Amino acid sequence: MHIGCASGFSGDRTDGASAVVDTLIALGGGTLIFETLAERTLALAQLARNADPESGYEPLLDALVAPILQRCLDHGVRIVSNFGQANPLGAARRIAALAAEQGLRTPRIAIVAGDTLTAPEQYTHLRAAFGPMFDDIDLVSANAYLGAEQIADALRAGADIVVAGRVADPSLTVGPAMAHFGWAADNWPRLGQATMAGHLLECGTQVTGGYFAIPGLKDVPGLENTGFPLCTLHEDGTFEIFKPPHTGGRVDARIAKEQLLYEVHDPARYLTPDVIADLSQAVIEEIGPDRVRVSGIDGHPRPQSLKVNVCHRGGWLAEAEISYAGIQAEARARLAGDIVRKRLDPGLRLRIDLIGALSILADDDGALQNARVPGDSRDVRLRVAAAHTDRTLADTVLREVTALYCCGPAGGGGVRTALRPRLNMLSCTIDRDAVPATWTFLEDIPT
Repeated sequence: MHIGCASGFSGDRTDGASAVVDTLIALGGGTLIFETLAERTLALAQLARNADPESGYEPLLDALVAPILQRCLDHGVRIVSNFGQANPLGAARRIAALAAEQGLRTPRIAIVAGDTLTAPEQYTHLRAAFGPMFDDIDLVSANAYLGAEQIADALRAGADIVVAGRVADPSLTVGPAMAHFGWAADNWPRLGQATMAGHLLECGTQVTGGYFAIPGLKDVPGLENTGFPLCTLHEDGTFEIFKPPHTGGRVDARIAKEQLLYEVHDPARYLTPDVIADLSQAVIEEIGPDRVRVSGIDGHPRPQSLKVNVCHRGGWLAEAEISYAGIQAEARARLAGDIVRKRLDPGLRLRIDLIGALSILADDDGALQNARVPGDSRDVRLRVAAAHTDRTLADTVLREVTALYCCGPAGGGGVRTALRPRLNMLSCTIDRDAVPATWTFLEDIPT
Protein backbone atom coordinates (compact mmCIF):
# COMPACT_ATOMS: atom_id res chain seq x y z
CA MET A 1 0.00 0.00 0.00
CA HIS A 2 1.07 3.59 -0.59
CA ILE A 3 0.74 6.59 1.74
CA GLY A 4 1.82 10.15 1.12
CA CYS A 5 2.05 13.05 3.56
CA ALA A 6 1.45 16.64 2.40
CA SER A 7 1.67 18.62 5.63
CA GLY A 8 3.83 18.42 8.75
CA PHE A 9 2.13 21.03 10.93
CA SER A 10 -0.49 23.78 10.90
CA GLY A 11 1.03 26.52 8.76
CA ASP A 12 3.11 24.25 6.53
CA ARG A 13 3.37 24.81 2.78
CA THR A 14 0.12 24.15 0.93
CA ASP A 15 1.52 23.50 -2.55
CA GLY A 16 3.12 20.11 -1.91
CA ALA A 17 0.03 17.92 -2.03
CA SER A 18 -0.38 17.99 -5.79
CA ALA A 19 2.87 16.16 -6.54
CA VAL A 20 2.12 13.61 -3.82
CA VAL A 21 -1.36 12.95 -5.21
CA ASP A 22 -0.02 12.60 -8.75
CA THR A 23 2.51 10.05 -7.49
CA LEU A 24 -0.15 8.09 -5.61
CA ILE A 25 -2.34 8.02 -8.72
CA ALA A 26 0.58 6.79 -10.81
CA LEU A 27 1.10 4.01 -8.27
CA GLY A 28 -2.55 2.96 -8.52
CA GLY A 29 -3.99 4.83 -5.53
CA GLY A 30 -3.37 5.05 -1.82
CA THR A 31 -3.90 7.37 1.11
CA LEU A 32 -2.99 11.04 1.49
CA ILE A 33 -2.44 12.28 5.04
CA PHE A 34 -2.21 15.82 6.37
CA GLU A 35 -0.66 16.28 9.82
CA THR A 36 -1.64 19.72 11.15
CA LEU A 37 -1.31 19.62 14.93
CA ALA A 38 1.34 20.60 17.44
CA GLU A 39 1.07 20.69 21.22
CA ARG A 40 -0.65 24.08 21.44
CA THR A 41 -2.45 24.10 18.09
CA LEU A 42 -5.58 22.58 19.56
CA ALA A 43 -5.80 25.23 22.26
CA LEU A 44 -5.55 27.99 19.65
CA ALA A 45 -8.21 26.21 17.61
CA GLN A 46 -10.46 25.97 20.67
CA LEU A 47 -10.10 29.69 21.29
CA ALA A 48 -11.04 30.31 17.66
CA ARG A 49 -14.10 28.10 18.03
CA ASN A 50 -15.09 29.90 21.22
CA ALA A 51 -15.12 33.12 19.22
CA ASP A 52 -16.88 31.56 16.22
CA PRO A 53 -18.61 28.16 16.60
CA GLU A 54 -18.19 27.50 12.86
CA SER A 55 -14.39 27.74 13.04
CA GLY A 56 -11.83 25.86 15.12
CA TYR A 57 -10.52 23.58 12.37
CA GLU A 58 -7.35 23.99 10.30
CA PRO A 59 -7.32 27.58 8.95
CA LEU A 60 -5.62 26.44 5.73
CA LEU A 61 -8.13 23.66 5.07
CA ASP A 62 -9.37 25.13 1.80
CA ALA A 63 -5.84 25.71 0.50
CA LEU A 64 -4.81 22.16 1.40
CA VAL A 65 -7.84 20.24 0.14
CA ALA A 66 -9.51 22.21 -2.66
CA PRO A 67 -6.72 21.80 -5.27
CA ILE A 68 -6.53 18.02 -4.93
CA LEU A 69 -10.05 16.97 -3.93
CA GLN A 70 -11.28 16.08 -7.40
CA ARG A 71 -8.24 13.98 -8.28
CA CYS A 72 -8.47 12.14 -4.96
CA LEU A 73 -12.15 11.31 -5.41
CA ASP A 74 -11.74 10.37 -9.08
CA HIS A 75 -8.78 8.07 -8.50
CA GLY A 76 -9.56 6.46 -5.14
CA VAL A 77 -6.98 8.35 -3.11
CA ARG A 78 -8.33 8.50 0.42
CA ILE A 79 -7.63 11.46 2.70
CA VAL A 80 -6.90 11.06 6.43
CA SER A 81 -6.04 14.02 8.63
CA ASN A 82 -6.22 15.59 12.06
CA PHE A 83 -7.11 18.95 10.52
CA GLY A 84 -10.43 18.79 12.34
CA GLN A 85 -8.50 20.16 15.35
CA ALA A 86 -11.11 21.54 17.80
CA ASN A 87 -14.01 21.18 15.35
CA PRO A 88 -13.85 17.99 13.24
CA LEU A 89 -17.54 18.30 12.37
CA GLY A 90 -16.97 21.82 11.05
CA ALA A 91 -14.04 20.62 8.96
CA ALA A 92 -16.06 17.74 7.54
CA ARG A 93 -18.90 20.06 6.59
CA ARG A 94 -16.45 22.44 4.92
CA ILE A 95 -14.95 19.61 2.84
CA ALA A 96 -18.43 18.52 1.78
CA ALA A 97 -19.11 22.11 0.78
CA LEU A 98 -15.89 22.22 -1.25
CA ALA A 99 -16.96 19.10 -3.12
CA ALA A 100 -20.35 20.65 -3.87
CA GLU A 101 -18.76 23.92 -5.02
CA GLN A 102 -16.57 21.97 -7.45
CA GLY A 103 -19.48 19.89 -8.78
CA LEU A 104 -17.98 16.66 -7.45
CA ARG A 105 -19.72 13.59 -6.11
CA THR A 106 -20.54 13.75 -2.42
CA PRO A 107 -17.63 12.13 -0.56
CA ARG A 108 -18.23 9.79 2.36
CA ILE A 109 -16.63 11.69 5.21
CA ALA A 110 -16.05 10.06 8.60
CA ILE A 111 -15.51 12.05 11.79
CA VAL A 112 -13.42 10.69 14.66
CA ALA A 113 -14.45 12.00 18.09
CA GLY A 114 -13.61 11.44 21.74
CA ASP A 115 -10.28 13.19 22.17
CA THR A 116 -11.80 16.26 23.84
CA LEU A 117 -12.16 15.66 27.57
CA THR A 118 -15.27 17.30 29.02
CA ALA A 119 -17.02 14.65 31.14
CA PRO A 120 -16.99 15.01 34.94
CA GLU A 121 -15.44 11.57 35.35
CA GLN A 122 -12.63 12.56 32.98
CA TYR A 123 -11.98 15.69 35.05
CA THR A 124 -11.76 13.42 38.08
CA HIS A 125 -8.83 11.69 36.40
CA LEU A 126 -7.19 15.05 35.66
CA ARG A 127 -7.60 16.19 39.27
CA ALA A 128 -5.94 12.99 40.39
CA ALA A 129 -3.05 13.71 38.04
CA PHE A 130 -2.54 17.40 38.82
CA GLY A 131 -3.96 17.76 42.31
CA PRO A 132 -5.79 20.87 43.59
CA MET A 133 -4.04 23.10 41.04
CA PHE A 134 -6.35 21.72 38.32
CA ASP A 135 -9.32 23.57 39.81
CA ASP A 136 -7.34 26.82 39.91
CA ILE A 137 -6.36 26.99 36.23
CA ASP A 138 -8.36 28.83 33.56
CA LEU A 139 -8.89 25.84 31.30
CA VAL A 140 -8.90 26.26 27.52
CA SER A 141 -8.70 22.68 26.30
CA ALA A 142 -7.96 19.13 27.42
CA ASN A 143 -7.32 16.52 24.76
CA ALA A 144 -6.19 12.92 24.80
CA TYR A 145 -4.08 11.44 22.03
CA LEU A 146 -6.27 8.87 20.31
CA GLY A 147 -4.95 5.95 18.29
CA ALA A 148 -5.68 4.43 14.90
CA GLU A 149 -8.60 2.06 15.51
CA GLN A 150 -11.39 4.49 14.65
CA ILE A 151 -9.57 5.61 11.52
CA ALA A 152 -9.19 2.00 10.43
CA ASP A 153 -12.84 1.18 11.14
CA ALA A 154 -14.04 4.20 9.17
CA LEU A 155 -11.90 3.28 6.17
CA ARG A 156 -13.10 -0.33 6.30
CA ALA A 157 -16.67 1.02 6.24
CA GLY A 158 -15.97 2.89 3.02
CA ALA A 159 -14.90 6.37 4.05
CA ASP A 160 -13.27 8.49 1.34
CA ILE A 161 -12.09 11.01 3.92
CA VAL A 162 -11.46 10.68 7.65
CA VAL A 163 -11.37 13.86 9.72
CA ALA A 164 -10.03 13.71 13.28
CA GLY A 165 -8.97 16.02 16.05
CA ARG A 166 -6.15 14.96 18.36
CA VAL A 167 -4.98 11.58 17.20
CA ALA A 168 -1.31 10.65 17.57
CA ASP A 169 0.66 11.68 14.51
CA PRO A 170 1.78 8.15 13.48
CA SER A 171 -1.80 6.89 13.84
CA LEU A 172 -2.66 8.73 10.62
CA THR A 173 -0.54 6.08 8.90
CA VAL A 174 -1.32 3.13 11.18
CA GLY A 175 -5.09 3.42 10.58
CA PRO A 176 -4.90 3.09 6.79
CA ALA A 177 -2.40 0.22 7.16
CA MET A 178 -4.73 -1.66 9.53
CA ALA A 179 -7.63 -1.20 7.13
CA HIS A 180 -5.67 -2.19 4.03
CA PHE A 181 -3.95 -5.29 5.40
CA GLY A 182 -6.64 -6.36 7.86
CA TRP A 183 -4.22 -6.17 10.78
CA ALA A 184 -5.76 -6.66 14.21
CA ALA A 185 -5.38 -4.00 16.88
CA ASP A 186 -3.06 -6.33 18.81
CA ASN A 187 -0.73 -7.26 15.96
CA TRP A 188 2.08 -5.54 17.79
CA PRO A 189 4.97 -6.22 15.39
CA ARG A 190 3.03 -4.85 12.39
CA LEU A 191 1.66 -1.88 14.32
CA GLY A 192 5.17 -1.08 15.51
CA GLN A 193 6.43 -1.09 11.94
CA ALA A 194 3.56 1.03 10.64
CA THR A 195 4.02 3.44 13.54
CA MET A 196 7.59 4.15 12.56
CA ALA A 197 6.56 4.55 8.93
CA GLY A 198 4.09 7.15 10.18
CA HIS A 199 6.77 8.69 12.36
CA LEU A 200 8.97 9.26 9.31
CA LEU A 201 6.07 10.71 7.31
CA GLU A 202 4.41 12.87 9.94
CA CYS A 203 6.75 15.87 9.82
CA GLY A 204 6.50 16.25 6.08
CA THR A 205 9.64 17.47 4.37
CA GLN A 206 11.86 16.86 7.38
CA VAL A 207 12.47 13.35 6.03
CA THR A 208 13.13 14.63 2.52
CA GLY A 209 15.96 16.86 3.71
CA GLY A 210 14.36 19.97 5.15
CA TYR A 211 15.41 19.54 8.77
CA PHE A 212 18.67 17.90 7.74
CA ALA A 213 20.16 20.65 5.59
CA ILE A 214 23.26 22.56 6.75
CA PRO A 215 25.09 24.41 3.95
CA GLY A 216 28.57 23.05 3.35
CA LEU A 217 28.13 20.25 5.86
CA LYS A 218 24.93 18.47 4.87
CA ASP A 219 23.89 19.96 1.55
CA VAL A 220 20.42 19.25 0.19
CA PRO A 221 19.46 20.40 -3.32
CA GLY A 222 16.29 22.23 -4.30
CA LEU A 223 14.96 23.12 -0.87
CA GLU A 224 12.76 25.79 -2.44
CA ASN A 225 10.74 22.93 -3.96
CA THR A 226 11.27 20.11 -1.49
CA GLY A 227 9.04 17.14 -2.21
CA PHE A 228 6.77 15.84 0.53
CA PRO A 229 7.36 12.19 1.45
CA LEU A 230 5.66 8.98 0.42
CA CYS A 231 5.82 5.46 1.82
CA THR A 232 5.25 2.05 0.33
CA LEU A 233 4.30 -0.24 3.21
CA HIS A 234 4.33 -4.01 2.69
CA GLU A 235 2.25 -6.66 4.44
CA ASP A 236 5.32 -7.93 6.28
CA GLY A 237 5.71 -4.45 7.80
CA THR A 238 8.85 -3.40 5.94
CA PHE A 239 8.54 -0.15 4.08
CA GLU A 240 10.26 2.31 1.77
CA ILE A 241 10.38 6.09 1.99
CA PHE A 242 10.70 8.19 -1.15
CA LYS A 243 9.56 11.48 -2.68
CA PRO A 244 7.76 12.54 -5.88
CA PRO A 245 9.87 12.70 -9.02
CA HIS A 246 11.15 16.08 -10.21
CA THR A 247 10.95 17.65 -6.75
CA GLY A 248 13.73 19.07 -4.63
CA GLY A 249 15.16 17.65 -1.45
CA ARG A 250 16.72 14.27 -0.90
CA VAL A 251 15.95 10.92 0.70
CA ASP A 252 18.94 8.94 1.90
CA ALA A 253 20.03 6.80 4.84
CA ARG A 254 21.54 9.63 6.88
CA ILE A 255 18.42 11.75 6.64
CA ALA A 256 16.14 8.83 7.44
CA LYS A 257 18.23 7.85 10.47
CA GLU A 258 18.07 11.37 11.88
CA GLN A 259 14.32 11.51 11.39
CA LEU A 260 13.73 8.02 12.77
CA LEU A 261 15.29 9.15 16.06
CA TYR A 262 13.57 12.55 16.06
CA GLU A 263 11.65 13.13 19.33
CA VAL A 264 12.17 9.51 20.40
CA HIS A 265 12.85 9.19 24.13
CA ASP A 266 13.81 5.49 24.11
CA PRO A 267 14.42 3.64 20.82
CA ALA A 268 13.43 0.34 22.44
CA ARG A 269 10.19 1.74 23.91
CA TYR A 270 8.60 4.44 21.79
CA LEU A 271 5.19 4.85 23.42
CA THR A 272 2.15 5.59 21.25
CA PRO A 273 -1.58 4.95 21.73
CA ASP A 274 -1.41 2.02 19.29
CA VAL A 275 1.76 0.19 20.30
CA ILE A 276 5.10 0.45 22.02
CA ALA A 277 7.40 0.53 19.02
CA ASP A 278 10.90 -0.91 19.20
CA LEU A 279 13.27 0.62 16.66
CA SER A 280 16.46 -0.34 18.49
CA GLN A 281 17.28 -2.91 15.77
CA ALA A 282 16.09 -0.88 12.80
CA VAL A 283 17.98 -1.21 9.52
CA ILE A 284 17.89 1.58 6.92
CA GLU A 285 19.23 0.84 3.44
CA GLU A 286 19.49 2.99 0.34
CA ILE A 287 17.89 0.97 -2.45
CA GLY A 288 17.86 3.57 -5.20
CA PRO A 289 18.00 7.30 -5.86
CA ASP A 290 15.97 9.10 -3.19
CA ARG A 291 14.61 5.84 -1.79
CA VAL A 292 15.37 3.96 1.42
CA ARG A 293 14.08 0.69 2.85
CA VAL A 294 13.40 0.34 6.59
CA SER A 295 13.24 -3.03 8.35
CA GLY A 296 14.04 -4.57 11.72
CA ILE A 297 11.34 -2.73 13.69
CA ASP A 298 9.24 -4.56 16.28
CA GLY A 299 6.33 -3.73 18.54
CA HIS A 300 5.04 -4.57 22.01
CA PRO A 301 1.60 -4.29 23.70
CA ARG A 302 0.33 -0.73 23.82
CA PRO A 303 0.23 1.32 27.04
CA GLN A 304 -2.93 1.20 29.11
CA SER A 305 -2.90 4.99 29.36
CA LEU A 306 -3.14 7.84 26.87
CA LYS A 307 -1.24 11.09 26.89
CA VAL A 308 -3.30 14.23 27.63
CA ASN A 309 -2.42 17.84 26.96
CA VAL A 310 -4.18 20.42 29.14
CA CYS A 311 -3.87 24.01 27.92
CA HIS A 312 -4.86 26.93 30.10
CA ARG A 313 -4.67 30.70 30.04
CA GLY A 314 -1.40 31.97 31.43
CA GLY A 315 -1.84 35.72 31.57
CA TRP A 316 -0.11 38.01 29.08
CA LEU A 317 3.10 37.79 27.10
CA ALA A 318 4.78 41.11 26.36
CA GLU A 319 7.57 41.27 23.77
CA ALA A 320 9.48 44.33 22.56
CA GLU A 321 12.52 44.69 20.31
CA ILE A 322 14.90 47.46 19.27
CA SER A 323 18.02 47.34 17.08
CA TYR A 324 21.55 48.69 17.53
CA ALA A 325 24.16 48.67 14.78
CA GLY A 326 27.71 49.80 14.21
CA ILE A 327 30.38 50.73 16.76
CA GLN A 328 29.82 49.15 20.20
CA ALA A 329 26.40 47.89 19.12
CA GLU A 330 26.48 45.00 21.59
CA ALA A 331 27.53 47.27 24.45
CA ARG A 332 24.70 49.68 23.68
CA ALA A 333 22.18 46.85 23.48
CA ARG A 334 23.39 45.48 26.83
CA LEU A 335 23.07 48.93 28.39
CA ALA A 336 19.56 49.31 26.99
CA GLY A 337 18.52 45.99 28.49
CA ASP A 338 20.01 46.96 31.83
CA ILE A 339 18.11 50.27 31.78
CA VAL A 340 14.81 48.52 31.11
CA ARG A 341 15.46 45.96 33.85
CA LYS A 342 16.19 48.65 36.45
CA ARG A 343 13.10 50.70 35.54
CA LEU A 344 10.57 47.88 35.61
CA ASP A 345 8.73 46.38 38.55
CA PRO A 346 10.95 43.81 40.33
CA GLY A 347 7.98 41.44 40.24
CA LEU A 348 8.32 41.15 36.48
CA ARG A 349 10.61 38.29 35.50
CA LEU A 350 12.31 39.47 32.32
CA ARG A 351 13.88 37.56 29.47
CA ILE A 352 16.50 39.76 27.77
CA ASP A 353 18.09 38.52 24.54
CA LEU A 354 20.79 40.05 22.38
CA ILE A 355 19.84 38.69 18.98
CA GLY A 356 23.03 38.50 16.95
CA ALA A 357 25.18 38.07 20.06
CA LEU A 358 23.36 36.04 22.72
CA SER A 359 19.80 34.83 22.34
CA ILE A 360 19.12 31.13 21.71
CA LEU A 361 21.90 30.17 24.14
CA ALA A 362 20.81 32.70 26.76
CA ASP A 363 18.56 31.98 29.75
CA ASP A 364 15.47 33.42 31.39
CA ASP A 365 17.31 34.61 34.50
CA GLY A 366 20.05 36.46 32.62
CA ALA A 367 22.85 34.59 34.35
CA LEU A 368 24.58 33.68 31.11
CA GLN A 369 24.27 37.19 29.77
CA ASN A 370 25.84 38.66 32.89
CA ALA A 371 28.64 36.08 32.96
CA ARG A 372 29.56 36.33 29.29
CA VAL A 373 32.29 38.79 28.34
CA PRO A 374 30.78 41.38 25.99
CA GLY A 375 31.77 40.88 22.37
CA ASP A 376 32.02 43.23 19.45
CA SER A 377 28.90 42.31 17.46
CA ARG A 378 27.99 45.20 15.18
CA ASP A 379 24.39 44.22 14.47
CA VAL A 380 22.36 43.42 17.59
CA ARG A 381 18.63 43.40 18.20
CA LEU A 382 17.57 43.68 21.82
CA ARG A 383 14.52 41.61 22.77
CA VAL A 384 12.82 42.06 26.12
CA ALA A 385 9.98 39.71 27.10
CA ALA A 386 7.91 39.11 30.21
CA ALA A 387 4.82 37.14 31.16
CA HIS A 388 2.38 38.25 33.86
CA THR A 389 -1.25 37.82 34.81
CA ASP A 390 -1.64 41.61 35.08
CA ARG A 391 -2.05 43.06 31.60
CA THR A 392 -1.25 46.58 32.75
CA LEU A 393 2.02 45.49 34.31
CA ALA A 394 2.99 43.48 31.23
CA ASP A 395 2.28 46.49 29.05
CA THR A 396 4.94 48.52 30.86
CA VAL A 397 7.58 46.38 29.13
CA LEU A 398 6.42 47.68 25.77
CA ARG A 399 6.41 51.29 26.90
CA GLU A 400 9.88 51.13 28.43
CA VAL A 401 11.47 49.63 25.32
CA THR A 402 9.69 52.16 23.11
CA ALA A 403 11.04 54.95 25.33
CA LEU A 404 14.60 53.90 24.44
CA TYR A 405 14.16 55.76 21.15
CA CYS A 406 14.91 59.08 22.90
CA CYS A 407 16.01 58.04 26.37
CA GLY A 408 19.07 56.22 25.09
CA PRO A 409 21.48 54.69 24.67
CA ALA A 410 22.40 56.13 21.28
CA GLY A 411 21.25 54.89 17.94
CA GLY A 412 18.37 52.56 18.79
CA GLY A 413 15.73 52.05 16.10
CA GLY A 414 13.14 49.76 14.59
CA VAL A 415 11.05 49.19 17.71
CA ARG A 416 8.40 46.51 17.42
CA THR A 417 6.08 45.53 20.28
CA ALA A 418 3.43 42.88 20.87
CA LEU A 419 1.13 42.01 23.77
CA ARG A 420 -0.90 38.82 23.48
CA PRO A 421 -2.59 36.22 25.68
CA ARG A 422 -0.30 33.44 26.82
CA LEU A 423 -1.17 29.76 26.73
CA ASN A 424 0.41 27.38 29.21
CA MET A 425 0.35 23.61 28.96
CA LEU A 426 0.34 20.69 31.35
CA SER A 427 0.66 17.04 30.37
CA CYS A 428 -0.35 13.82 32.07
CA THR A 429 -1.73 10.40 31.23
CA ILE A 430 -5.24 9.04 31.58
CA ASP A 431 -6.55 5.49 31.55
CA ARG A 432 -7.66 4.72 28.01
CA ASP A 433 -10.92 3.26 29.33
CA ALA A 434 -11.86 6.80 30.40
CA VAL A 435 -11.60 8.05 26.81
CA PRO A 436 -14.29 6.37 24.68
CA ALA A 437 -13.38 7.17 21.06
CA THR A 438 -16.00 6.94 18.31
CA TRP A 439 -16.44 7.64 14.63
CA THR A 440 -19.49 8.63 12.60
CA PHE A 441 -20.25 9.36 8.95
CA LEU A 442 -21.13 12.99 8.32
CA GLU A 443 -24.30 11.88 6.53
CA ASP A 444 -25.53 10.27 9.77
CA ILE A 445 -25.18 13.42 11.87
CA PRO A 446 -28.34 15.56 12.06
CA THR A 447 -27.92 18.99 10.52
